[in-house]
Amino acid sequence: MIRSLMGATALALTLVACGQSDPGLNQTGANPDLPGVRETLVPPMKIASPTGWNGATPTAPAGFTVTAMATDFRIPRQMLILPNGDILVAEGRGGNAPALRPKDVIAGAIKKQGNTQVESGDRITLLRDANNDGQPEVRTVFIDNLDAPYGLAFVEGTLYVATQDALLSFPYQAGQTRITAPATEVTKLPSQINHHWTKSLTASADGQTLYVGIGSNSNVGERGMAVEEERAVVWAIDRVTGARRTVATGIRNPTALAIEPQTSALWAVVNERDEIGPQLVPDYLTSVREGAFYGWPYSYWGKNVDPRVRPQRPDLVATAVAPDYALGSHVAALGLSFATNGGFGGTFAQGAFIGEHGSWNRQDLSGYKVVWVPFANGRPSGPPVDFLSGFLTKNGQARGRPVGVIFDPVRRILLVADDLSNTVWRVAPRAPRS
Repeated sequence: MIRSLMGATALALTLVACGQSDPGLNQTGANPDLPGVRETLVPPMKIASPTGWNGATPTAPAGFTVTAMATDFRIPRQMLILPNGDILVAEGRGGNAPALRPKDVIAGAIKKQGNTQVESGDRITLLRDANNDGQPEVRTVFIDNLDAPYGLAFVEGTLYVATQDALLSFPYQAGQTRITAPATEVTKLPSQINHHWTKSLTASADGQTLYVGIGSNSNVGERGMAVEEERAVVWAIDRVTGARRTVATGIRNPTALAIEPQTSALWAVVNERDEIGPQLVPDYLTSVREGAFYGWPYSYWGKNVDPRVRPQRPDLVATAVAPDYALGSHVAALGLSFATNGGFGGTFAQGAFIGEHGSWNRQDLSGYKVVWVPFANGRPSGPPVDFLSGFLTKNGQARGRPVGVIFDPVRRILLVADDLSNTVWRVAPRAPRS
C-alpha cells in the first residue's frame, strides 16, 4: 500500500505542469473563459501548508480595522446573529465517505495537510458583545452534542440547525446563553455516505420556508447515480409541517445560502467539480431558480458536456441553465452574506461578501480570501473585489482559511469564521480621529 501511494505521488509530481493555470483567462463574472478539458490520471494537487498568524491579522481595505473577536474554536463554520445581537458559531466536521481510488487516498491526505488538527466541536458557541468593542463579555457553549452542525437560521423564537443528517429546531428565549431543551426533528436530511456533508440553511424573507443545500455524494457520479438520489439539490421545507420539495437540481455542492435583500430571491455559492484542469470548473454564485437544473454531473456552466460521465444524458444537458456569476476555479466558496441597510456605504453598500476557503487541486493556489461582489437591482454588477486577504503568506503558506461570513447591519461589522486558525475575525470601519 505504501509503495503504491509513493508511486502515485511520484506520478502526481510529474504532472505539475498540467496543473498550471493560464493567467490570461478571466474566470469571474457572468461569462467566464472556459479552457478545454485537461483530464489526467492523477490530477494536480497542492494545498497551502498551515502556519500561525504570529501576531499578524488579515488585510482589509483602507478605512477598516481587523481584530480577532474570539479564538480557540473547534472548527468554526457558519454563523448567525440573533435578534438581541448575540452571535452563534457552528463548530465541527462531518463526512464519512470511503475512498474509491488510489488518487482519492492521495487527495484525502493532501487536503488533511491543509486543515486544522483540532478535534471536531460538534456544538454551537454563543458570543455576546453588548458594548460592541469587539471583545465578548460572554462566551458559552450554547448547544452541544450535535452531529456536525453547519447551517443556522432563526425564525419567530425558534432556532433551526442543519446537521449532516437532520434539520433540527430548538425553542429560544431572548437572552438565554444555553439551550438544554431537546431538539425537535423537522425532517431528516440525506446522509448516506456524505461525500459532501455540509448542509447549508437559510430562511425565506417571510420566514415560512427553510431552504437547505445538499451536496453531491461524489465528484462527478463515480459512485453511481443510485447514491445521488436527492443529492446536489436545494430543498424548500415548510418550517411548520416539515413537508419538503426540491427547488433546484444538478447544483453540485451548494455550501451557503442567503436571501438577496432587494428582491428576496434565494442565492447560493456552489463548489463545482474537480479533475479536468486547474481552470475547470469555476465555482459560482447564483440565484436558485425554481425548477432549474444546473448540469451536474452531466454538464458544467450550462451545456458544456463533461466527457467522463457514463451514461451521458443529452436530454438533461439540453435543459441545463448556466449560473449567474463565476468566482474562479477551485476557490472553494463556503460563505455568503449580503450587505443590508446600506452595508458599509460607498463601494461596499450593496452586494455580497463571499468566503473562499481555498484550492487544493491546482498548482497555483486560488481562493484563501473574502471577496465582495457588487450588486445593483438585485443582480451582480461588476468584478469581484478582494475584501479580506492576507490568509496566505508570500511563500504560499496558509495563516487561515475563511468559511462562513456574516454582515451585521446594526453594528456595521463583518464577521469571518476561519477554520484553520480557529478564529472569528471582526472587520469594522475605522473610527474617525477626534
